[in-house]
Amino acid sequence: MLALMTGMAMLTVAEVDQAEQKCLPPMPVPHANNAIAGGVMHDKMHLFSFAGLKAGKTWQDTSKEAYMFVEGREGWERLPDLPVEEGRLAATAELVNERIYYFGGYTVAEDGSEKSTPENFEYNPYDRTYVRIPDMPVPTDDAVSFVYQNRYIYLVSGWHDVGNIRDVQVYDIKDKRWFKATDYPGTPVFGHAGGIVGNRFVIADGVAVVGRDEKGRRKFDTVNEGWMGTIDPANPTKITYRRLPQLPGRGHYRMAGEGDREGNRILFAGGTPTAYNYSGIGYDGTPATPKAHVFAWDFNRDNWVALEDKVTPTMDHRGLLRWQDDWLTIGGLYKDQRVSGAVNFMTGVCE
Repeated sequence: MLALMTGMAMLTVAEVDQAEQKCLPPMPVPHANNAIAGGVMHDKMHLFSFAGLKAGKTWQDTSKEAYMFVEGREGWERLPDLPVEEGRLAATAELVNERIYYFGGYTVAEDGSEKSTPENFEYNPYDRTYVRIPDMPVPTDDAVSFVYQNRYIYLVSGWHDVGNIRDVQVYDIKDKRWFKATDYPGTPVFGHAGGIVGNRFVIADGVAVVGRDEKGRRKFDTVNEGWMGTIDPANPTKITYRRLPQLPGRGHYRMAGEGDREGNRILFAGGTPTAYNYSGIGYDGTPATPKAHVFAWDFNRDNWVALEDKVTPTMDHRGLLRWQDDWLTIGGLYKDQRVSGAVNFMTGVCE
């Protein structure tokens, strides 16, 4: 059968046609490192993007813009901006009970200094309003977030102003309060990825401070680690951890991750082995190159499994979302550190 070569995968004509049928329009303004959330509301899938980095990739290109796409519509809708003075990078967002919860991120000043931000918001997509919710106890960016029992939003590790933290901070959307859970025992990291199925979550990789150079400046590198956390069903503050087998190769940074309940696994996709600042250029001056790999922690097999590469290599993600029988990212950095607004399916050809 005639086949078309797209990216790193060979697709038949029929597969390309199927992929194009599910292509979604790109965001009107490309963003990377944007907080994304999605889910079904009123029988239609909704996708959301908040803040991130625009195409110029300078401190002036940090964004506070927000967008929404609704299944069946032709394009994205511009939502009210985040009610903050400066743009935000490396925030995280979750959709729970038809509300989007937005957490943290960091700002970049003209001199390059970065500041983790404590502000968090509950966004109502029906009346287009933000309500500020209690500040994070430890302002954090580049954390992993996930939802447990449709009530608790966990933020694991991440960066606070001058260094990584082990904190696991939990927001209770019912009581509108924060509490602390058992600290993350792995190397404190930022830009890691993860997800949850049931009461078990998995965290993988990220970037850590690994020492100092001859001038005393901090050195950053990716970390190759995987950890499983099991939340006590009777006590959401208590987590038991297990170190997972180490994967071959280097750890990856800013992959897309999410729990797959149907597959009973945690999926990870894309990212890069290069530790970089927000511009996509490594801390050592090496341009970061996105990868197409996809792997998972399979709870049934109790082991890592390698899956087929995604068609388009991407990096600089803040989440992975399910759409029908596939998974997608929104925006990110593509080849040559290009900021994209594409909705990229793992098995599709859309960009």
